Amino acid sequence: MRALSVCFLLLFFGQSTLLFGQENDDPRTDLPRDTIQVVDTLMTTVNQGDFSSVELSTTTKDSVVFALKDDPMASRMDSLWLSELSNNDLYQELYTTVTDLDYKPVEYEELPTEVLKERLEAIDAKTPFNVEYNPQLESVIKYYLKNRRRSMGRLMARANYYFPMFEEALNRHEIPLELKYLAIVESALDPTAKSRVGATGLWQFMFTTGKIYDLDVSSYVDERSDPLMATEAACKYLKTLYNSFEDWDLALAAYNSGPGNVSKAIRRSGGYTNYWNIRGNLPRETAGYLPSFLATMYLFEYAEEHGFKPTEESTSYIATDTVKVKQLITLEQVSRYTNVPVEQLQFLNPSYFLGIIPVVKDEDYVLRLPIQAIGPFVANEDAIYGLATEEIAQREKPLPEFVAQDAKIRYRVRSGDYLGKIANKYGVRVSQIRRWNNLRSDNLRVGQRLTIYPRNPGRARTSSAATTTTNSQGAKVYTVKQGDSLWSIAQKFPGVSVENIKSWNDISGTALKPGMKLKVSKG
Repeated sequence: MRALSVCFLLLFFGQSTLLFGQENDDPRTDLPRDTIQVVDTLMTTVNQGDFSSVELSTTTKDSVVFALKDDPMASRMDSLWLSELSNNDLYQELYTTVTDLDYKPVEYEELPTEVLKERLEAIDAKTPFNVEYNPQLESVIKYYLKNRRRSMGRLMARANYYFPMFEEALNRHEIPLELKYLAIVESALDPTAKSRVGATGLWQFMFTTGKIYDLDVSSYVDERSDPLMATEAACKYLKTLYNSFEDWDLALAAYNSGPGNVSKAIRRSGGYTNYWNIRGNLPRETAGYLPSFLATMYLFEYAEEHGFKPTEESTSYIATDTVKVKQLITLEQVSRYTNVPVEQLQFLNPSYFLGIIPVVKDEDYVLRLPIQAIGPFVANEDAIYGLATEEIAQREKPLPEFVAQDAKIRYRVRSGDYLGKIANKYGVRVSQIRRWNNLRSDNLRVGQRLTIYPRNPGRARTSSAATTTTNSQGAKVYTVKQGDSLWSIAQKFPGVSVENIKSWNDISGTALKPGMKLKVSKG
């Protein structure tokens, strides 16, 4: 049985190698490194007859769900990087920089003015934007070089994922590929970023503008945060603005402040149409918009010369794929059934801001997964949906009810509260509370009101003390229940992480069974 199951998985990856590259000596050369590692591991398993690294669980429908121990994607993307994917402090940092530029001269000996002029001239030769030297642009570039070294590494890591997606859409719409840098100025490449006035997503669409370009917002989904849909909408909007102003600099200004403000700035300046000549008549944020865009373009174009490197190796966009969802399912359930970390699923599927993928008539909602998880998911989707249905049926209330408008609560912050404590109380994630309340940090103040959509409306999560015992070594022991995952168990015990539970119980996979005993303290 196990040999047949492993052979099935090998067949899937074998077909993938043929799909991605048939003419190489090793047909797997074009596959992601993680996929190759999985295939190599399974080949060794088959050749040696040792199946200890593969766990199989058979459902009531006799379908097989795979759970690979020490998942290569999970081991590569450590907890710090997973946390970074949902962290929006970088967006706040960049937003503040754009609005507070003062253009004072900045000393930066590593970049002489003459060298900068030559480089800007080289950029100008290959882009339709007006990349001409002036002292104010020099000030912004050198300020970024001095103060953005850490943030540049983080931006480059995110860009490795998003830029191929942007470039494909921009090329298809026949507009400059350099517009990919606009998303950095707009959102710091954070698909969940939300401005003070409500603009949301990678391309910062307002609610009404998003509606114009078919970006829907519902209780489940905010399509302004969907990378593909928002990028398509941004391309259409930018193309419309360029057709109006026939100048890409002005089109960018109009994207930020609206075409009406740009038209008024042209009139107030006496009819000038060069961005730098009308900048004094634009809103303060828009006045710093194009300099920030051009400075960002310079930093990326000459990243190697200035020693910039990605801080982490990020997921490659081409190493992911989508599958249409056939039944309501949560990202937490997908994580449990595919062994893909829930934080990574949130990063790949940011438009599902409640962590729930619905099934709605006339809507085709999809789940994006690492490519090595697509095959096992599709092959076992009947079993996966069956498990999800059973779990939902056993919950206190139907899943749709706890995203309804009347299911939300207003929580008043008390002395001693912190986000982790509140999240644990209501069975939600810290990242969700931040997103629901547009929080830019984890700092709370006594009396502050928070909007929360509890996992179980009408009651907070029961105390974890009632579900634990203490063993002879003094460690707390938790009994696994139907529907539990390592992540959900860790959330029940403040200060306990998934890695803690794995270490204390000497386990490497994520598969759990009801009745299993797990240490939830060191003892």
